[in-house]
Amino acid sequence: MGIRCREAGVPLDRLIPELDRLVAQLDEQGTAKGAELVIRQVLPAQGERGPRYLLEGRGDRAFIRMNSNSYLGLALHPEVIGAEETTAKQVGTGPGAVRFIVGTHTPHVELERALAAFHGREDGMIFSSAYAAVMGTLVSLVDPTTAVISDELNHNSIINAIRLSRPLIKSVYPHLDMEALDRQLADAAGRARRAIVVTDGIFSMRGDHAPLDEIVGIARRHDHNFPENVVVVVDDSHGVGAIGTTGRGTEEYTASPPADVLIGTLGKALAVNGGYVVSRSTVIRYLRETSPFYIYSNPITAAEASAALTALGILDSPEGTTLLERLRRITRRLESQLTGLNYEVIPGEHPIVPLMLRDTGETRRLVAALFDGGILATGLAYPVVPRGDEEIRLQVNADHTPGDLDKVVSVLAAARR
Repeated sequence: MGIRCREAGVPLDRLIPELDRLVAQLDEQGTAKGAELVIRQVLPAQGERGPRYLLEGRGDRAFIRMNSNSYLGLALHPEVIGAEETTAKQVGTGPGAVRFIVGTHTPHVELERALAAFHGREDGMIFSSAYAAVMGTLVSLVDPTTAVISDELNHNSIINAIRLSRPLIKSVYPHLDMEALDRQLADAAGRARRAIVVTDGIFSMRGDHAPLDEIVGIARRHDHNFPENVVVVVDDSHGVGAIGTTGRGTEEYTASPPADVLIGTLGKALAVNGGYVVSRSTVIRYLRETSPFYIYSNPITAAEASAALTALGILDSPEGTTLLERLRRITRRLESQLTGLNYEVIPGEHPIVPLMLRDTGETRRLVAALFDGGILATGLAYPVVPRGDEEIRLQVNADHTPGDLDKVVSVLAAARR
């Protein structure tokens, strides 16, 4: 039965034209997201091909997905799916309440303990999303005497958390500029009681990494100048499960001492849903008592927590090591093939492979060519990125096959010709 829109008596006659104008403006600027592609079915890997995706309105045409954050391919892992199904049958589909009103289930607690142990921290807590974890952590740790110092390419969640928290001092250093970070900490000394240095571990647009070993070292050198310390906060949502010998992220990759507060996600390499933070037990207890994004939001379901716990166990096992080695191997293979076609890439161990096209029209043309060739890829064009930094962000997953990547390369080769 269709839904009838009840327009009578709704006083939006002057608002609707203004909203139409604003959306049209986004279209003209090229920043509108547009209609969303809808996945209606996933075809599991078979033989020499990886998973394929069927879209609404595209019939039985199957697509390779090169814009997924599921770096280890665990979303289709039978053990992960089985864990979620088993727990849903035992306790139902939803938590029924926020955590402090009996919305906490055994899998939530077990997952938090496992995440803390995995990262070598005293305690951990999960949020409804990684975005909520960043917002809920930073806003609670920033007070009117705090200086916050942030990399210019940090994720939107960090930017909005800083805006919402209204620190005494807000400084932004040029991307990966450690000399500027050092100067900004020196400038804040004597003015702020607490300093927070916040950075992404892996920067999602480019796949490059923060030099966490240097950042922690700089923070420690300035720590004595702040009565309430220099606190290093790292959002390693794209790093955990995707980089480092055992998948422990940017800390492991850079051989860095532990950050004071580490934020991660369950929705990328761990292939489920939700975010988390690990730290000292006092920090976690404080966040449980003060973070509105935790207190007033339902948690992920117990079934999702069980699935994430299973995925974490796979990551921290010989199977996980094998998946990480495969991911590194096929990432290098794709980078080499694209370089052989004279495409510019930013090389690195992380499975984000930015295809730097540096032209808006060319970026949009190649995204369309990839789609026509049965490949889903995301283009980042001006004005979403600065003019000259336009790119296609290709993301390699461990369940891609060499044949899958060969098809991507062949489409790009044909499009260039």
